[in-house]
Amino acid sequence: MATWTYDELATIGSAEELHLASMRDAGSARRPVTIWVVRNGDDLYVRSVYGRGSSWFRGAQTRHEARVSAGGVEKDVALVETDEAADQIDAAYQEKYGRRYPRIVDSVLTPEARAATLKLVPR
Repeated sequence: MATWTYDELATIGSAEELHLASMRDAGSARRPVTIWVVRNGDDLYVRSVYGRGSSWFRGAQTRHEARVSAGGVEKDVALVETDEAADQIDAAYQEKYGRRYPRIVDSVLTPEARAATLKLVPR
């Protein structure tokens, strides 16, 4: 199984935003969405603000694969649904985005957003 390099983790983890293009059944990429990304240890996570019903999240469920880019790093990833480390992921969002976006950051801490957490696993 592939792992993130130190540089990839540092670069993507510190990037303001990540572009995520999930894959269709036929293997073509959907239009990328711009999303916040956080690092927890050696893992990277994204959440859907609008929960599991958002169009990009539903599209990601087709193949659970995507191409991501942030900070000049591009990588093919598996999108793994998870409810592990939810409190640590909340804290990572608060730490990374809370000071700059205090009114917005709570949108990724709701039960709906927490239920739509995806771990980015390099392929």
